[in-house]
Amino acid sequence: MKKARLYGIAIAALLMQAGCTDLSEEVYDKLPVGEFGNSEREINALVAPIYRTLKGVYPSNFFLLSECSSDMAITPTRKGGDWWDGGQFKELRLHTWTPNTAVVRDSYNSAFSAITSCNKIYSMVEENPNVPEKEQVLAEIRGMRAYWYYMLLDYFGNVPIVTDFENTELPSTNSRKEVYEFVVSELNAIKDIVRSDVTPASYGKVTQGFVYTLLAKMYLNAEVWNPEGGAKWQECIDACNKVMELDYILEPDWKTNFIVQNENSKEIIFPVVFSTADGGNHIAQRTLHYLDPIALGLKIGTWNGISAMPEYVEAFDPDDKRLAGSFLTGPMLDPATGEVLITAHNRPLIHTVDITLKYNMDADGWGQVEQEDGARCFKWEFESGLNGDAENDFGIFRLADVYLMKAEALVRSGGSNAEATTLVNKIRERAFDDPSKLKTSVTLDDIYQERRFELAWEATSRQDNIRFGKFLDAIPGWKGATPEKCLLFPIPITAINANDNLEQNPGY
Repeated sequence: MKKARLYGIAIAALLMQAGCTDLSEEVYDKLPVGEFGNSEREINALVAPIYRTLKGVYPSNFFLLSECSSDMAITPTRKGGDWWDGGQFKELRLHTWTPNTAVVRDSYNSAFSAITSCNKIYSMVEENPNVPEKEQVLAEIRGMRAYWYYMLLDYFGNVPIVTDFENTELPSTNSRKEVYEFVVSELNAIKDIVRSDVTPASYGKVTQGFVYTLLAKMYLNAEVWNPEGGAKWQECIDACNKVMELDYILEPDWKTNFIVQNENSKEIIFPVVFSTADGGNHIAQRTLHYLDPIALGLKIGTWNGISAMPEYVEAFDPDDKRLAGSFLTGPMLDPATGEVLITAHNRPLIHTVDITLKYNMDADGWGQVEQEDGARCFKWEFESGLNGDAENDFGIFRLADVYLMKAEALVRSGGSNAEATTLVNKIRERAFDDPSKLKTSVTLDDIYQERRFELAWEATSRQDNIRFGKFLDAIPGWKGATPEKCLLFPIPITAINANDNLEQNPGY
Protein backbone atom coordinates (compact mmCIF):
# COMPACT_ATOMS: atom_id res chain seq x y z
CA MET A 1 0.00 0.00 0.00
CA LYS A 2 2.95 2.29 -0.46
CA LYS A 3 1.61 5.41 -2.18
CA ALA A 4 3.42 6.93 -5.13
CA ARG A 5 3.93 10.70 -4.94
CA LEU A 6 1.79 12.80 -7.27
CA TYR A 7 4.21 14.90 -9.35
CA GLY A 8 2.09 15.67 -12.35
CA ILE A 9 -0.69 13.86 -14.11
CA ALA A 10 -2.07 14.15 -17.60
CA ILE A 11 -5.82 14.55 -17.18
CA ALA A 12 -6.41 12.18 -20.07
CA ALA A 13 -5.21 9.27 -17.94
CA LEU A 14 -8.00 9.85 -15.46
CA LEU A 15 -10.62 10.54 -18.09
CA MET A 16 -10.06 7.15 -19.69
CA GLN A 17 -12.01 5.91 -16.68
CA ALA A 18 -14.54 8.74 -16.53
CA GLY A 19 -18.17 8.44 -17.44
CA CYS A 20 -19.79 6.90 -14.40
CA THR A 21 -22.94 8.89 -15.00
CA ASP A 22 -22.29 10.66 -18.30
CA LEU A 23 -20.87 8.65 -21.16
CA SER A 24 -20.84 11.64 -23.50
CA GLU A 25 -18.15 13.48 -21.58
CA GLU A 26 -15.50 15.22 -23.66
CA VAL A 27 -11.91 14.10 -23.11
CA TYR A 28 -9.75 17.08 -22.22
CA ASP A 29 -6.42 15.83 -23.45
CA LYS A 30 -3.24 16.60 -21.52
CA LEU A 31 -4.39 19.76 -19.81
CA PRO A 32 -2.33 20.70 -16.74
CA VAL A 33 -4.26 19.94 -13.58
CA GLY A 34 -4.41 23.61 -12.63
CA GLU A 35 -6.20 24.45 -15.88
CA PHE A 36 -8.82 21.76 -15.51
CA GLY A 37 -12.01 21.92 -13.46
CA ASN A 38 -13.51 25.22 -14.50
CA SER A 39 -16.94 23.76 -15.27
CA GLU A 40 -19.33 21.26 -13.75
CA ARG A 41 -18.76 19.01 -16.74
CA GLU A 42 -15.02 18.95 -16.17
CA ILE A 43 -15.44 18.36 -12.44
CA ASN A 44 -17.81 15.46 -13.11
CA ALA A 45 -15.23 13.95 -15.43
CA LEU A 46 -12.47 14.41 -12.85
CA VAL A 47 -14.47 12.88 -10.00
CA ALA A 48 -16.06 10.06 -12.03
CA PRO A 49 -13.27 7.50 -11.36
CA ILE A 50 -14.11 7.39 -7.64
CA TYR A 51 -17.52 6.00 -8.57
CA ARG A 52 -16.10 3.46 -11.00
CA THR A 53 -14.37 1.82 -8.03
CA LEU A 54 -17.81 0.63 -6.88
CA LYS A 55 -17.70 -2.08 -9.50
CA GLY A 56 -15.61 -4.00 -6.98
CA VAL A 57 -18.74 -4.25 -4.84
CA TYR A 58 -21.29 -5.86 -7.14
CA PRO A 59 -21.44 -8.38 -8.61
CA SER A 60 -17.79 -8.79 -7.79
CA ASN A 61 -15.51 -9.21 -4.79
CA PHE A 62 -17.54 -7.86 -1.87
CA PHE A 63 -20.80 -9.32 -3.21
CA LEU A 64 -19.17 -12.75 -3.18
CA LEU A 65 -17.53 -12.18 0.19
CA SER A 66 -20.86 -11.18 1.75
CA GLU A 67 -23.33 -13.58 0.23
CA CYS A 68 -21.17 -16.69 -0.02
CA SER A 69 -19.93 -16.44 3.57
CA SER A 70 -23.45 -15.80 4.91
CA ASP A 71 -26.49 -18.06 4.81
CA MET A 72 -27.63 -16.45 1.54
CA ALA A 73 -25.64 -17.95 -1.31
CA ILE A 74 -23.10 -20.50 -2.45
CA THR A 75 -20.85 -20.90 -5.45
CA PRO A 76 -20.69 -24.69 -5.58
CA THR A 77 -18.14 -26.74 -7.45
CA ARG A 78 -20.04 -28.11 -10.44
CA LYS A 79 -19.68 -31.62 -11.84
CA GLY A 80 -16.61 -31.49 -14.03
CA GLY A 81 -14.79 -29.06 -11.75
CA ASP A 82 -16.16 -25.67 -12.75
CA TRP A 83 -15.94 -23.08 -9.96
CA TRP A 84 -13.40 -24.96 -7.88
CA ASP A 85 -11.23 -21.87 -8.31
CA GLY A 86 -8.50 -23.04 -5.98
CA GLY A 87 -11.03 -23.91 -3.28
CA GLN A 88 -11.87 -20.29 -2.41
CA PHE A 89 -15.64 -20.80 -2.62
CA LYS A 90 -15.45 -23.96 -0.54
CA GLU A 91 -13.58 -21.90 2.05
CA LEU A 92 -16.25 -19.19 2.03
CA ARG A 93 -19.04 -21.73 2.50
CA LEU A 94 -17.26 -23.78 5.20
CA HIS A 95 -15.76 -20.71 6.93
CA THR A 96 -12.24 -22.04 6.50
CA TRP A 97 -10.74 -19.07 4.68
CA THR A 98 -7.13 -18.07 5.28
CA PRO A 99 -4.91 -15.04 4.58
CA ASN A 100 -4.22 -16.68 1.20
CA THR A 101 -7.86 -16.98 0.06
CA ALA A 102 -8.11 -15.24 -3.31
CA VAL A 103 -11.47 -13.46 -2.91
CA VAL A 104 -10.40 -12.16 0.51
CA ARG A 105 -7.21 -10.74 -0.98
CA ASP A 106 -9.00 -9.28 -3.99
CA SER A 107 -11.64 -7.59 -1.83
CA TYR A 108 -9.04 -6.02 0.43
CA ASN A 109 -7.00 -4.84 -2.53
CA SER A 110 -9.98 -3.38 -4.38
CA ALA A 111 -10.97 -1.36 -1.30
CA PHE A 112 -7.52 0.13 -0.86
CA SER A 113 -7.18 0.76 -4.57
CA ALA A 114 -10.44 2.72 -4.36
CA ILE A 115 -9.17 4.68 -1.35
CA THR A 116 -5.98 5.52 -3.24
CA SER A 117 -8.07 6.83 -6.13
CA CYS A 118 -10.09 8.97 -3.74
CA ASN A 119 -6.95 10.36 -2.12
CA LYS A 120 -5.36 11.08 -5.49
CA ILE A 121 -8.36 12.94 -6.87
CA TYR A 122 -8.88 14.76 -3.55
CA SER A 123 -5.30 16.03 -3.78
CA MET A 124 -5.81 17.18 -7.36
CA VAL A 125 -9.01 19.06 -6.57
CA GLU A 126 -7.64 20.57 -3.37
CA GLU A 127 -4.62 22.01 -5.18
CA ASN A 128 -6.62 23.36 -8.11
CA PRO A 129 -7.55 27.04 -7.62
CA ASN A 130 -10.10 26.96 -10.45
CA VAL A 131 -12.60 24.46 -9.05
CA PRO A 132 -15.99 26.05 -8.34
CA GLU A 133 -17.80 24.91 -5.18
CA LYS A 134 -14.61 23.16 -4.14
CA GLU A 135 -15.82 22.42 -0.61
CA GLN A 136 -18.76 20.41 -1.94
CA VAL A 137 -16.60 18.52 -4.43
CA LEU A 138 -14.09 17.63 -1.72
CA ALA A 139 -16.94 16.51 0.54
CA GLU A 140 -18.19 14.21 -2.23
CA ILE A 141 -14.77 12.58 -2.48
CA ARG A 142 -14.54 12.23 1.31
CA GLY A 143 -17.92 10.55 1.29
CA MET A 144 -16.76 7.90 -1.15
CA ARG A 145 -13.57 7.35 0.82
CA ALA A 146 -15.67 6.97 3.97
CA TYR A 147 -17.79 4.37 2.18
CA TRP A 148 -14.73 2.28 1.38
CA TYR A 149 -13.52 2.53 4.96
CA TYR A 150 -17.00 1.43 6.06
CA MET A 151 -16.52 -1.68 3.92
CA LEU A 152 -13.08 -2.36 5.35
CA LEU A 153 -14.39 -1.74 8.88
CA ASP A 154 -17.16 -4.28 8.33
CA TYR A 155 -15.14 -7.03 6.69
CA PHE A 156 -11.57 -6.56 7.99
CA GLY A 157 -11.92 -4.34 11.04
CA ASN A 158 -8.35 -3.32 11.81
CA VAL A 159 -6.84 -1.53 8.83
CA PRO A 160 -4.63 1.50 8.14
CA ILE A 161 -6.30 4.89 7.75
CA VAL A 162 -4.60 6.67 4.85
CA THR A 163 -5.83 10.09 3.71
CA ASP A 164 -2.70 11.82 2.38
CA PHE A 165 -1.86 10.77 -1.16
CA GLU A 166 1.59 12.36 -0.99
CA ASN A 167 2.65 10.53 2.15
CA THR A 168 4.97 7.73 0.99
CA GLU A 169 5.54 6.13 4.41
CA LEU A 170 4.18 2.64 4.92
CA PRO A 171 1.09 2.98 7.12
CA SER A 172 0.45 1.15 10.38
CA THR A 173 -2.72 -0.66 11.39
CA ASN A 174 -5.46 1.34 13.07
CA SER A 175 -7.85 -0.40 15.44
CA ARG A 176 -11.43 -1.15 14.44
CA LYS A 177 -12.55 1.43 16.99
CA GLU A 178 -10.37 4.07 15.32
CA VAL A 179 -11.69 3.19 11.88
CA TYR A 180 -15.26 3.36 13.16
CA GLU A 181 -14.69 6.78 14.70
CA PHE A 182 -12.96 7.99 11.53
CA VAL A 183 -15.90 7.04 9.30
CA VAL A 184 -18.49 8.59 11.63
CA SER A 185 -16.39 11.75 11.92
CA GLU A 186 -15.99 12.07 8.15
CA LEU A 187 -19.70 11.59 7.52
CA ASN A 188 -20.71 14.12 10.16
CA ALA A 189 -18.21 16.59 8.73
CA ILE A 190 -19.73 16.48 5.23
CA LYS A 191 -23.44 15.84 5.91
CA ASP A 192 -24.40 19.52 5.62
CA ILE A 193 -22.04 20.22 2.70
CA VAL A 194 -23.03 17.59 0.12
CA ARG A 195 -26.05 18.15 -2.10
CA SER A 196 -29.51 17.21 -0.82
CA ASP A 197 -31.50 16.90 -4.05
CA VAL A 198 -33.06 13.63 -5.22
CA THR A 199 -32.94 14.24 -8.96
CA PRO A 200 -31.43 12.74 -12.10
CA ALA A 201 -28.54 15.19 -11.65
CA SER A 202 -27.67 13.76 -8.23
CA TYR A 203 -28.25 10.10 -9.12
CA GLY A 204 -25.14 8.04 -8.53
CA LYS A 205 -23.43 10.75 -6.49
CA VAL A 206 -22.67 11.28 -2.83
CA THR A 207 -25.65 13.19 -1.42
CA GLN A 208 -27.26 13.74 1.96
CA GLY A 209 -29.33 10.63 1.31
CA PHE A 210 -26.12 8.64 0.93
CA VAL A 211 -24.44 10.21 3.97
CA TYR A 212 -27.36 9.74 6.36
CA THR A 213 -28.00 6.18 5.16
CA LEU A 214 -24.36 5.32 5.75
CA LEU A 215 -24.53 6.97 9.17
CA ALA A 216 -27.59 4.84 9.96
CA LYS A 217 -25.57 1.74 9.00
CA MET A 218 -22.73 2.85 11.26
CA TYR A 219 -25.03 3.42 14.23
CA LEU A 220 -27.03 0.23 13.61
CA ASN A 221 -23.84 -1.83 13.82
CA ALA A 222 -22.14 0.23 16.55
CA GLU A 223 -22.30 -2.52 19.17
CA VAL A 224 -20.47 -4.86 16.77
CA TRP A 225 -17.92 -2.45 15.36
CA ASN A 226 -17.29 -0.21 18.37
CA PRO A 227 -18.64 -1.99 21.44
CA GLU A 228 -16.84 0.38 23.80
CA GLY A 229 -19.01 3.19 22.49
CA GLY A 230 -22.24 1.39 23.33
CA ALA A 231 -25.50 1.19 21.39
CA LYS A 232 -26.49 4.01 19.06
CA TRP A 233 -30.14 3.16 18.42
CA GLN A 234 -31.49 6.70 18.69
CA GLU A 235 -28.72 8.01 16.48
CA CYS A 236 -29.68 5.35 13.92
CA ILE A 237 -33.35 6.38 14.12
CA ASP A 238 -32.42 10.05 13.71
CA ALA A 239 -30.30 9.29 10.63
CA CYS A 240 -33.11 7.21 9.11
CA ASN A 241 -35.54 10.06 9.73
CA LYS A 242 -33.26 12.43 7.83
CA VAL A 243 -33.31 10.10 4.82
CA MET A 244 -37.08 9.64 5.04
CA GLU A 245 -37.56 13.42 4.98
CA LEU A 246 -35.89 13.60 1.56
CA ASP A 247 -37.70 12.99 -1.73
CA TYR A 248 -37.22 9.22 -1.88
CA ILE A 249 -40.25 6.92 -2.08
CA LEU A 250 -41.00 3.24 -1.69
CA GLU A 251 -41.71 2.34 -5.30
CA PRO A 252 -45.22 0.84 -5.56
CA ASP A 253 -43.81 -1.92 -7.77
CA TRP A 254 -40.86 -3.54 -5.98
CA LYS A 255 -39.41 -4.72 -9.29
CA THR A 256 -38.91 -1.11 -10.42
CA ASN A 257 -35.68 -1.20 -8.42
CA PHE A 258 -34.26 -3.98 -10.59
CA ILE A 259 -35.47 -3.41 -14.15
CA VAL A 260 -33.07 -2.43 -16.90
CA GLN A 261 -33.85 1.30 -16.64
CA ASN A 262 -33.88 1.32 -12.85
CA GLU A 263 -32.11 4.67 -12.71
CA ASN A 264 -35.64 6.07 -12.70
CA SER A 265 -36.39 4.46 -9.33
CA LYS A 266 -36.81 7.02 -6.57
CA GLU A 267 -36.24 4.31 -3.98
CA ILE A 268 -32.59 3.87 -4.89
CA ILE A 269 -30.51 6.16 -2.69
CA PHE A 270 -27.06 5.25 -3.95
CA PRO A 271 -26.27 2.94 -6.86
CA VAL A 272 -23.42 1.35 -8.67
CA VAL A 273 -24.12 2.83 -12.10
CA PHE A 274 -23.68 0.38 -14.94
CA SER A 275 -23.69 0.74 -18.70
CA THR A 276 -22.82 -1.72 -21.44
CA ALA A 277 -20.29 0.77 -22.81
CA ASP A 278 -18.58 1.26 -19.46
CA GLY A 279 -18.34 -2.17 -17.83
CA GLY A 280 -21.79 -3.46 -17.06
CA ASN A 281 -23.65 -5.62 -14.60
CA HIS A 282 -22.61 -9.24 -15.18
CA ILE A 283 -24.83 -11.02 -12.65
CA ALA A 284 -26.51 -12.93 -15.51
CA GLN A 285 -23.17 -14.40 -16.56
CA ARG A 286 -22.19 -15.17 -12.99
CA THR A 287 -25.35 -17.08 -12.05
CA LEU A 288 -27.00 -18.63 -15.13
CA HIS A 289 -26.35 -22.12 -16.50
CA TYR A 290 -24.63 -22.32 -19.85
CA LEU A 291 -27.93 -23.14 -21.61
CA ASP A 292 -30.22 -20.76 -19.70
CA PRO A 293 -29.76 -18.00 -22.31
CA ILE A 294 -31.57 -20.18 -24.84
CA ALA A 295 -34.64 -20.34 -22.61
CA LEU A 296 -34.43 -16.67 -21.61
CA GLY A 297 -33.75 -15.19 -25.03
CA LEU A 298 -30.27 -13.94 -24.18
CA LYS A 299 -27.19 -13.82 -26.42
CA ILE A 300 -24.46 -14.10 -23.82
CA GLY A 301 -22.06 -16.72 -22.58
CA THR A 302 -22.83 -17.68 -18.99
CA TRP A 303 -20.67 -19.24 -16.28
CA ASN A 304 -23.02 -21.38 -14.15
CA GLY A 305 -21.85 -20.06 -10.81
CA ILE A 306 -23.53 -18.53 -7.79
CA SER A 307 -26.81 -19.98 -6.49
CA ALA A 308 -28.99 -19.42 -3.43
CA MET A 309 -28.64 -21.55 -0.34
CA PRO A 310 -31.66 -23.93 -0.19
CA GLU A 311 -32.73 -22.97 3.33
CA TYR A 312 -32.76 -19.30 2.36
CA VAL A 313 -35.19 -19.87 -0.50
CA GLU A 314 -37.35 -22.20 1.56
CA ALA A 315 -37.84 -19.51 4.22
CA PHE A 316 -39.99 -17.42 1.84
CA ASP A 317 -43.76 -17.50 2.01
CA PRO A 318 -44.97 -19.05 -1.30
CA ASP A 319 -47.31 -16.06 -1.71
CA ASP A 320 -44.47 -13.53 -1.42
CA LYS A 321 -43.94 -11.90 -4.82
CA ARG A 322 -40.26 -11.51 -3.94
CA LEU A 323 -39.78 -15.29 -4.12
CA ALA A 324 -40.31 -15.56 -7.86
CA GLY A 325 -38.84 -12.08 -8.24
CA SER A 326 -35.53 -13.09 -6.67
CA PHE A 327 -34.91 -16.72 -7.69
CA LEU A 328 -34.98 -18.62 -10.97
CA THR A 329 -36.09 -22.23 -10.48
CA GLY A 330 -37.83 -24.95 -12.48
CA PRO A 331 -37.53 -26.33 -16.01
CA MET A 332 -35.76 -24.29 -18.65
CA LEU A 333 -37.46 -24.76 -22.01
CA ASP A 334 -36.12 -24.55 -25.54
CA PRO A 335 -38.45 -22.03 -27.22
CA ALA A 336 -37.94 -23.77 -30.57
CA THR A 337 -39.28 -27.13 -29.34
CA GLY A 338 -41.06 -26.43 -26.08
CA GLU A 339 -39.00 -29.22 -24.52
CA VAL A 340 -36.76 -29.03 -21.47
CA LEU A 341 -33.17 -28.28 -22.41
CA ILE A 342 -30.65 -31.08 -21.81
CA THR A 343 -27.28 -30.40 -20.19
CA ALA A 344 -23.92 -31.65 -21.39
CA HIS A 345 -24.28 -34.40 -18.78
CA ASN A 346 -27.50 -35.58 -20.43
CA ARG A 347 -29.71 -34.28 -17.64
CA PRO A 348 -32.82 -32.11 -17.94
CA LEU A 349 -32.05 -28.47 -17.15
CA ILE A 350 -34.37 -28.05 -14.18
CA HIS A 351 -33.09 -25.64 -11.55
CA THR A 352 -33.82 -27.12 -8.15
CA VAL A 353 -33.87 -25.30 -4.84
CA ASP A 354 -31.87 -28.18 -3.37
CA ILE A 355 -28.11 -28.39 -3.92
CA THR A 356 -26.69 -31.83 -3.35
CA LEU A 357 -23.00 -32.56 -2.86
CA LYS A 358 -22.49 -35.95 -4.48
CA TYR A 359 -19.33 -36.31 -6.60
CA ASN A 360 -15.64 -36.42 -5.65
CA MET A 361 -16.35 -35.85 -1.97
CA ASP A 362 -13.33 -34.84 0.12
CA ALA A 363 -12.52 -35.25 3.81
CA ASP A 364 -14.25 -31.94 4.64
CA GLY A 365 -17.53 -33.12 3.13
CA TRP A 366 -17.19 -30.87 0.09
CA GLY A 367 -17.84 -32.25 -3.35
CA GLN A 368 -19.27 -31.48 -6.76
CA VAL A 369 -22.93 -30.90 -7.58
CA GLU A 370 -25.00 -31.33 -10.71
CA GLN A 371 -24.70 -28.53 -13.22
CA GLU A 372 -28.36 -27.58 -12.85
CA ASP A 373 -28.55 -27.57 -9.04
CA GLY A 374 -29.50 -24.36 -7.28
CA ALA A 375 -31.90 -21.42 -7.51
CA ARG A 376 -30.29 -18.70 -9.59
CA CYS A 377 -30.26 -14.96 -9.08
CA PHE A 378 -33.30 -13.57 -10.88
CA LYS A 379 -33.67 -10.23 -9.14
CA TRP A 380 -32.28 -7.91 -11.81
CA GLU A 381 -34.24 -8.08 -15.03
CA PHE A 382 -32.54 -9.94 -17.87
CA GLU A 383 -33.31 -7.92 -20.98
CA SER A 384 -34.41 -10.03 -23.94
CA GLY A 385 -31.68 -10.13 -26.57
CA LEU A 386 -28.97 -9.08 -24.12
CA ASN A 387 -25.63 -9.62 -25.85
CA GLY A 388 -23.19 -8.37 -23.22
CA ASP A 389 -23.12 -6.94 -19.72
CA ALA A 390 -26.41 -5.51 -18.50
CA GLU A 391 -27.26 -1.88 -17.71
CA ASN A 392 -29.32 -2.53 -14.57
CA ASP A 393 -27.80 -0.47 -11.76
CA PHE A 394 -27.20 -2.01 -8.34
CA GLY A 395 -28.74 -0.10 -5.47
CA ILE A 396 -26.16 -0.20 -2.68
CA PHE A 397 -28.66 1.70 -0.52
CA ARG A 398 -32.46 1.64 -0.95
CA LEU A 399 -35.20 3.30 1.06
CA ALA A 400 -36.66 -0.10 1.99
CA ASP A 401 -33.43 -0.84 3.85
CA VAL A 402 -33.77 2.47 5.71
CA TYR A 403 -37.32 1.54 6.78
CA LEU A 404 -36.07 -1.78 8.12
CA MET A 405 -33.09 -0.21 9.88
CA LYS A 406 -35.38 2.23 11.66
CA ALA A 407 -37.80 -0.56 12.60
CA GLU A 408 -34.95 -2.60 14.04
CA ALA A 409 -33.55 0.33 16.02
CA LEU A 410 -37.03 1.08 17.42
CA VAL A 411 -37.53 -2.49 18.62
CA ARG A 412 -34.02 -2.85 20.01
CA SER A 413 -34.30 0.42 21.91
CA GLY A 414 -37.76 -0.27 23.33
CA GLY A 415 -39.31 2.41 21.14
CA SER A 416 -42.68 2.38 19.45
CA ASN A 417 -43.52 -1.13 18.29
CA ALA A 418 -46.53 0.28 16.45
CA GLU A 419 -44.27 2.49 14.34
CA ALA A 420 -41.84 -0.36 13.72
CA THR A 421 -44.74 -2.57 12.64
CA THR A 422 -46.03 0.11 10.28
CA LEU A 423 -42.60 0.43 8.66
CA VAL A 424 -42.33 -3.32 8.08
CA ASN A 425 -45.89 -3.53 6.79
CA LYS A 426 -45.28 -0.78 4.23
CA ILE A 427 -42.72 -3.10 2.68
CA ARG A 428 -44.89 -6.20 2.99
CA GLU A 429 -47.88 -4.46 1.42
CA ARG A 430 -46.23 -4.51 -1.98
CA ALA A 431 -44.98 -8.08 -1.54
CA PHE A 432 -48.38 -9.66 -0.80
CA ASP A 433 -51.86 -9.29 -2.24
CA ASP A 434 -53.46 -10.75 0.90
CA PRO A 435 -53.79 -8.18 3.74
CA SER A 436 -53.72 -11.01 6.27
CA LYS A 437 -49.98 -11.31 5.56
CA LEU A 438 -49.34 -8.03 7.32
CA LYS A 439 -47.95 -8.06 10.85
CA THR A 440 -49.90 -7.01 13.92
CA SER A 441 -46.74 -6.58 15.99
CA VAL A 442 -43.14 -7.15 14.94
CA THR A 443 -40.34 -8.88 16.81
CA LEU A 444 -36.64 -8.66 16.10
CA ASP A 445 -36.86 -12.01 14.35
CA ASP A 446 -39.66 -10.68 12.14
CA ILE A 447 -37.40 -7.80 11.11
CA TYR A 448 -34.46 -10.11 10.53
CA GLN A 449 -36.55 -12.32 8.27
CA GLU A 450 -37.99 -9.33 6.44
CA ARG A 451 -34.48 -8.14 5.68
CA ARG A 452 -33.76 -11.57 4.19
CA PHE A 453 -36.85 -11.47 1.99
CA GLU A 454 -36.44 -7.87 0.87
CA LEU A 455 -32.67 -7.70 0.44
CA ALA A 456 -31.69 -11.10 -1.00
CA TRP A 457 -28.63 -10.81 -3.27
CA GLU A 458 -28.02 -7.19 -2.13
CA ALA A 459 -24.83 -7.88 -0.14
CA THR A 460 -26.35 -7.25 3.30
CA SER A 461 -26.62 -10.86 4.50
CA ARG A 462 -23.26 -11.28 6.22
CA GLN A 463 -23.62 -8.00 8.11
CA ASP A 464 -27.14 -8.94 9.17
CA ASN A 465 -26.09 -12.47 10.18
CA ILE A 466 -23.43 -11.01 12.45
CA ARG A 467 -25.60 -8.30 14.00
CA PHE A 468 -28.38 -10.78 14.77
CA GLY A 469 -25.95 -13.34 16.21
CA LYS A 470 -26.44 -15.92 13.43
CA PHE A 471 -23.13 -15.89 11.59
CA LEU A 472 -21.27 -18.37 13.79
CA ASP A 473 -24.17 -20.85 13.91
CA ALA A 474 -23.91 -24.23 12.24
CA ILE A 475 -25.70 -24.69 8.93
CA PRO A 476 -26.83 -28.34 8.97
CA GLY A 477 -25.47 -30.26 6.03
CA TRP A 478 -22.95 -27.56 5.22
CA LYS A 479 -20.84 -26.44 8.15
CA GLY A 480 -20.49 -26.76 11.89
CA ALA A 481 -20.23 -23.88 14.34
CA THR A 482 -17.77 -21.23 13.21
CA PRO A 483 -14.85 -19.98 15.34
CA GLU A 484 -15.23 -16.42 16.55
CA LYS A 485 -12.19 -15.23 14.62
CA CYS A 486 -14.29 -15.50 11.44
CA LEU A 487 -16.35 -12.47 12.42
CA LEU A 488 -13.50 -10.67 10.65
CA PHE A 489 -11.64 -11.74 7.56
CA PRO A 490 -7.84 -11.97 7.75
CA ILE A 491 -5.53 -9.32 6.38
CA PRO A 492 -4.18 -10.93 3.16
CA ILE A 493 -0.72 -12.39 3.44
CA THR A 494 0.33 -10.36 0.39
CA ALA A 495 -0.41 -7.13 2.28
CA ILE A 496 1.42 -8.34 5.39
CA ASN A 497 4.47 -9.31 3.32
CA ALA A 498 4.51 -5.92 1.61
CA ASN A 499 4.22 -3.89 4.81
CA ASP A 500 5.79 -4.95 8.11
CA ASN A 501 3.76 -2.28 9.92
CA LEU A 502 0.49 -4.17 9.40
CA GLU A 503 -0.93 -6.43 12.08
CA GLN A 504 -2.86 -9.61 11.36
CA ASN A 505 -6.37 -9.97 12.78
CA PRO A 506 -6.63 -12.19 15.88
CA GLY A 507 -6.74 -15.94 15.29
CA TYR A 508 -5.14 -16.00 11.83
